[in-house]
Amino acid sequence: MIAANAETIALQALAYIAEDEDILNAFMASSGCSLDELKTSAADPAFLGGGLDFLLQDDGNVVEFCKTAGLDPSDLFRARHALPGSPGFEF
Repeated sequence: MIAANAETIALQALAYIAEDEDILNAFMASSGCSLDELKTSAADPAFLGGGLDFLLQDDGNVVEFCKTAGLDPSDLFRARHALPGSPGFEF
């Protein structure tokens, strides 16, 4: 998967996270970022990878996100692999 497609999926995932207050609060507690930092970091591919890492920790969130986004769960794993911070990421 090319990085641009991975970033698009990751931005969709961040939007999904932001739409649910409980998930958003858990993400901010887990990442240590504030709402302002979330907004300003959304353009950073490494931050987007972290958002996918968070989402991938909960199978229920993965299934629900993929259903709403029209994606296969494997798309999330491929997107994560294409972004910085993934063990398989290459510059």
